[in-house]
Amino acid sequence: MKSVSLPSLRVEPELRKAVEDVLRKDETLSSFMEDSIRASIERRLSQKEFIARGLAARDRAIETGQYVEAGAVLDRLQLMLNEAKENRS
Repeated sequence: MKSVSLPSLRVEPELRKAVEDVLRKDETLSSFMEDSIRASIERRLSQKEFIARGLAARDRAIETGQYVEAGAVLDRLQLMLNEAKENRS
């Protein structure tokens, strides 16, 4: 597939310097920008999917009248966190 260009990006000199200061040895400003754009796209898609799942769960709860108490959810999350911490050790 033929590549295309994104519009030029004008930034403050301090931001450009900050980017240049964190570039890796063989990394270019262009590759850093491309990686950043790809990561932002992935993050936004994940957020969109997360919200869609939450709204669907809300709708199911409204339809069925079955809800989970907040305390039960927090207890389960704490258990998951504790297990993750134990597995890291």
